[in-house]
Amino acid sequence: FVDVLLLKIRALGPEIITSADRVETGEGQAAGLILVKMAGTADESSETVVHLHDVVDEVNTSTEYHVTVSGNATLSNDFITGSEKDLVTGEAIGIPFAMVILIIVFGALVAAAIPVVIAVVAIVIALGLAALIGQGFQLSVFVANVATMMGLAVGIDYSLFIVERFREERRTGRDLDSAIMRASRTSSKAVLFSGITVVLAVTGMFFVPTDLFYSLAIGSILVVVVAVAAALTLLPAIIKLLGDRIDRFSLAAIIRRQDAEAKSGFWNAIAAFVMGKPVFSLIVSAGILIVFAIPYFSINTGLAGVSTMPENTRSRQGFEVLDREFSGGLIAPVIMVIDANASDPDLQDRIAVIKAMDPTTVTEVAPGGNLVVISLTPHGDSSTVDAANAIRELRESLIPAAFGPFAKDVYVTGWAARQTDFTQLADQRQVPVLVFVLGLSFILLLLVFRSILVPLKAVVMNLISVGAAYGLMVLVIQKGYGNEIFGFRQAEVIDSWIPIFLFAILFGLSMDYHVFLLSRIKEKFHQTDDNQESVAFGLRSTGRIITGAALIMVVVFGGFAAGDLTIFQQMVGGGRAAGRDDRSQHPGAGDDEVAWQTKLVSAQMA
Repeated sequence: FVDVLLLKIRALGPEIITSADRVETGEGQAAGLILVKMAGTADESSETVVHLHDVVDEVNTSTEYHVTVSGNATLSNDFITGSEKDLVTGEAIGIPFAMVILIIVFGALVAAAIPVVIAVVAIVIALGLAALIGQGFQLSVFVANVATMMGLAVGIDYSLFIVERFREERRTGRDLDSAIMRASRTSSKAVLFSGITVVLAVTGMFFVPTDLFYSLAIGSILVVVVAVAAALTLLPAIIKLLGDRIDRFSLAAIIRRQDAEAKSGFWNAIAAFVMGKPVFSLIVSAGILIVFAIPYFSINTGLAGVSTMPENTRSRQGFEVLDREFSGGLIAPVIMVIDANASDPDLQDRIAVIKAMDPTTVTEVAPGGNLVVISLTPHGDSSTVDAANAIRELRESLIPAAFGPFAKDVYVTGWAARQTDFTQLADQRQVPVLVFVLGLSFILLLLVFRSILVPLKAVVMNLISVGAAYGLMVLVIQKGYGNEIFGFRQAEVIDSWIPIFLFAILFGLSMDYHVFLLSRIKEKFHQTDDNQESVAFGLRSTGRIITGAALIMVVVFGGFAAGDLTIFQQMVGGGRAAGRDDRSQHPGAGDDEVAWQTKLVSAQMA
């Protein structure tokens, strides 16, 4: 059977595979092993491996034997297929639930549909621009997922605030054109600054020089820029065309609205309570967030491997058989490359030391005799913490001890080494990304609100909320507390790109709520010079909208978390953990404005 299978595999030709060899049988000859080397680059093999899969599927339908397949090409193919499937799942779940929330927030069907239209337009244009960039620069397959997820979130949010401000102005008696202009001078301006903040935060990912971070940054920036442009141009045009028909199919009889000018209601009660008990509010809210952040200090970072894939994927099923019958490390050997003369007797003695460490070691001498390649078979999945520790020990201890003066010419590569290097690079760049994002965000808010305390407080609050998001992610995903409740798969490591990506995205999106809320507070303050009433009014007028916007992000991101890939569960599971972290703020005070009051400053922690 194996001989026939080998013939079928070799018949694929040199454009698909370079070799296929029967290696050995497992214990008791219950399983056989065929090593297939794919042709082309890693990216090319992830596409052409489907031909090998077809051969496997064909023989599995006509024999008593069962063939499984695994390896990096199959793993990459599973990731691509899984990301595309999760993209469809995210859209199928996120958009309908977002529509429900918009209907509840607006109380009218037509008004609720407009933000979804703007979001879809932003996503389509952003993906088109990404495709153009992809002609000259290799983008990760995840660029589509990130652009769609971010597009639904910010596209709906930005439109939500502008449409609601227009409707508010119409309710006060302004004519159609005046209401549109008023919304443009207020909410549209806030949307512009919010979009700039998100773009600045996401730009920090360019500090990590890898295709993955470049792709995530490009996808996010494109969709945010297009969403802002659509909200500032297309949206006013739609509002002008619809006019008061924007309130068609109203649900006013079912959904009651709270007048922002009325000093009553749920949001007014929250503002009054917080400003009435500032110290208590500060201790409780900050304390809860800090407690949630504590698990972050035990985070293990790495890259998702085959053992984190869903149980029904080819790569996972094949890996489990391979690991049980032979060695899981065969799909991702550790490769040592020695740039030295292979005929050197001293070098051969030192290679013998390495070979003696592991009986599965294979030594190959490259043509010409000036390069030695040593393949080491690790144990288990190469994405585990143990695999990363083994790479570090090999580089820092074993190679220097075994090769002595030749150690400087010994290089370690392979899947496990690649993952270790990527994780180390991401960890090293966290501080520069942090400083860049915080610094630029501080400067932007300083210019917008003409205050030092507002941007400083915003930076501190967002750092605390990001820490809480990280901590909850580690607690649920890595440690497994409550992961089954949320439908998340427990993983030994958090993907090393997740913390930087989450920080940039969460920090930028959280600033949206700062800007929207502060803009209303500052606007009211200029009219009344009353700090406390300005805060209460700001909360009354934006509380329902901001909460609705946050819920929309939760359902949109949650739609992607409902997919099969663990990396998306990690990415979106921690992305909105802190929720609306900043509900009561004072506007940036100019030189001629009232100084900060104790009640107002303490109210920030609501």
